[in-house]
Amino acid sequence: MQGVFTYLIDNLGVKDVQFEELISLDADTLRQQSPVYGVVFLFKYPIGEKPSETPKDGSFDFEAAENLFFAAQTIQNACGTQALLSVLLNKEDQVEIGPQLREFKEFTGAFPSDLRGEALSNSETIRDVHNSFARSSPFVDEQQRLATEEDDVYHFIAYTSINGTLYELDGLQPAPISHGSCNFDEFPDKVIPVLQRRIGRYPAHEIRFNLLAMVRDLRLRAREVGDQDWLYREEQKRTGWQWENALRRHNFVGFVGEVMKGVVGAKLSEGDGAYDEWLKAAEAKTKARIEERKKKGEGEESIEA
Repeated sequence: MQGVFTYLIDNLGVKDVQFEELISLDADTLRQQSPVYGVVFLFKYPIGEKPSETPKDGSFDFEAAENLFFAAQTIQNACGTQALLSVLLNKEDQVEIGPQLREFKEFTGAFPSDLRGEALSNSETIRDVHNSFARSSPFVDEQQRLATEEDDVYHFIAYTSINGTLYELDGLQPAPISHGSCNFDEFPDKVIPVLQRRIGRYPAHEIRFNLLAMVRDLRLRAREVGDQDWLYREEQKRTGWQWENALRRHNFVGFVGEVMKGVVGAKLSEGDGAYDEWLKAAEAKTKARIEERKKKGEGEESIEA
């Protein structure tokens, strides 16, 4: 996901910014990535949960929308893009967001949050870049698919420090959520307890969370300190991200179909019931994997909220 988000904002014209996945939820780990402009948090969204008059943590700041960028989420499957834009469009004084996003922010500056959300979903530039990173699927139209109670629904939200306050920016909520005073330098220390409290509201067996930090391009930091090994690792990481993003766009159904034809043909040619035995063994392995996943509490599929 860090590679997807990094190249997504790259394609939107953002300069010298990348995403780093955090594997440890503590302030020191986050502070090591400084400067940290904000974080994007992925979590399982409870089916049927509706926005309430009072958030479970923090407090709604309805007046803040006049002084920061906050957009309501109006379409499905775009919460990741919306979360990262919630950070970027509030960091114009620290990040070069590029002419396209700057024009979009200026155009929507006087809009209420619902119209900002509509403008975001109707932006041809943002939509085209977002769709260019969508997984290729010949079977499911992700723009039209609706979640059911059998699906695991995941949602992205953003946390960042704006005007001396730590804000949670969630397009499914009616307003930004304030978590108290927080300047830029205090962000790692202030946001981690908020995230820990949020995770603490889930059952102990729920571990499907992901945290991405929006940070300054680490290649720039490596060049500044003259660490060539670090720079090489970062360049290799970018190469890997490009490969992964290319795989996301590719439709492998035709390739898989031809492989299956070849395997089945080989088994049939062996005769003596080899095909039937092979099929029974495959069915048994599939059932065993399904049972194992059920024991671990894993869903069979997931979609974004």
